[in-house]
Amino acid sequence: MLKFYNTPDRKIEDFQPIDPQNVKIYTCGPTVYDTPHIGNWVAFIYWDILIRTLRLNGYNVTRTMNITDVGHLVSDEDEGEDKLEKGARREGKTAWEIAEFYTEEFLRGIHDLNLIQPDHLSKATDFIPEQIAIIEDLSKKGFTYETSDGIYFDTSKFPKYADFAHLDLENLKAGARVNFNPEKRNLSDFALWKWSPKDQKRDMEWEFHGRKGFPGWHLECSAIAINTLGQTIDIHTGGIDHIPVHHTDEIAQSESFTGKKFANYWLHCNHMTSEGRKISKSLQNGFSLNDLQMRGFSPLDFKMFVLQSQYQTESNFSFESLKAAQNRLKNWQNIANLRWQIEGSKGEIPSLASKQIILEQINDNLDTPKALAKIDEIFGEILKANPEKLNHHNLQELLEFIDDLLGLNLLGSTPDIPEEIKKKIIERNAARAEKDWAKSDEIRDELLSKNIILRDTPKKSFWEYK
Repeated sequence: MLKFYNTPDRKIEDFQPIDPQNVKIYTCGPTVYDTPHIGNWVAFIYWDILIRTLRLNGYNVTRTMNITDVGHLVSDEDEGEDKLEKGARREGKTAWEIAEFYTEEFLRGIHDLNLIQPDHLSKATDFIPEQIAIIEDLSKKGFTYETSDGIYFDTSKFPKYADFAHLDLENLKAGARVNFNPEKRNLSDFALWKWSPKDQKRDMEWEFHGRKGFPGWHLECSAIAINTLGQTIDIHTGGIDHIPVHHTDEIAQSESFTGKKFANYWLHCNHMTSEGRKISKSLQNGFSLNDLQMRGFSPLDFKMFVLQSQYQTESNFSFESLKAAQNRLKNWQNIANLRWQIEGSKGEIPSLASKQIILEQINDNLDTPKALAKIDEIFGEILKANPEKLNHHNLQELLEFIDDLLGLNLLGSTPDIPEEIKKKIIERNAARAEKDWAKSDEIRDELLSKNIILRDTPKKSFWEYK
C-alpha cells in the first residue's frame, strides 16, 4: 500500500486516488529567469521518483508542470520586481528571450538527470485568457477588490484560508512589515493581477479592464492545473517554502472558483543546504549541474546524492558527500557490468523477490534511503555469491526494475566491452591457469591502460570500467 505524508493533515496516509487506475499530479515548476542551481533540482528529482513509484504500482499517471515565465516578483508576497524583467535587464535581452533561453536550459537539465518529462509542460504566458477568466469569476462572486496597483483576493472571504498552513493570522497582522501595502484589506490578501507601472513599459503585459498588466504568480498554477487536469487533482507537489504563501493562495483562489477541493494530497520536500546555509548564487554555493560536471561529477552522481536523503529531511551538500555518492553509483554500475559476464539461468541470485522488497521501501512515503540500502544489500549478496549461482535473467530484470524506479541509467551507462578486449581476458585466464604470472600481469596492465579493471576470483576474472 502506498503511503504519503499529507501536509494539511500533518500525518502519513494511505494513498487512495480519485480514479482507481489513473492519477493526476500537478508540480510547481521553475521560474525561468536564471540557470537552475543544485538546490532547485532537488524537488524535481524527488517528484520524478514519485511518478516512477506510482507507475510501478500499476497506476497511469498524468502530470502537469508549469513554467513560470511571467509574474513571479522578487518577493513571493507580491512586492518588488518581476524576476523575468530583472533577468532581461541583467543580460540585455527581452523578458521573452530570457524565458525561452532558460526554459531550454531547464529541459536540458531534465534530460541530463534522466527525469520523466511531464505530460503537460505549460507556460504561464500560454494561459493568460484562462487566468483572466478566473479573476472575472471570482470578482462576480465577491472575492476580489481593486487597488491602485492591482486586483487582490480578499482572504477574509475564504474562511478556510489559514487551515492548510496552520497560519496564525492574528499574529501575522501584529507582525506586519513597515512597507505593508495600506490599500490591502488584510495582510494575507494576495494579487491576482498587477497593473503595469504607468512610467514603465514592460516586455510582458496584457490588456485587462482597459489597462495593461500581468497576472500574479499564484494564479497561473490554478489556471493551468484546472485546465489540464480538472477541478480536483490527486496530488500536488512542491517545496516547503510553498506552504505558507503560494500553495495556501492556490487553494483559496481555486476552491473559491470551482467550489470543489483543489487537491487531495499535498507533498512537500525540504531544502538542501550547504554547511548549514541556504544554497544561492549570492553565497557562492549555488552550483549548477554544469559546475558539478566541471569538477568531475555527472548529473546522475548528484541524483544519487539527493536520493540518499528522504524528501522531507533537510540534506546538506558537500563535495565529500557527493564523492561518496559517486562511488556508490560506480559500485552499482559494476554490478550492472556483470550481466555481460554471466550466462547461467538456474541460479537463484538475485531473487526476483528483491524487486518487491525494494518497492516496499519506496511505497512507505518515498523512503529512498531505505530503498538504496536494500539495493546495496542485494548487490552485496551478488558480489559474494559463487558465479555459478548467479542468474543472468534475474539480474537483468532486477537492473531494469531499479532503472525504472530510480532513473539512474545503470543499463545505459554500462555497455558491453569490445570483442578484442574479451579475447584478451580469455588469453589472460589461460595464462593464469598455466601460472604464467608475467603474461597475466602484462595483459592486466594493458587492459588497465584501456580503462578496464579486472577483478580476479578463483574460477574466473570479471571486468569493470575504471
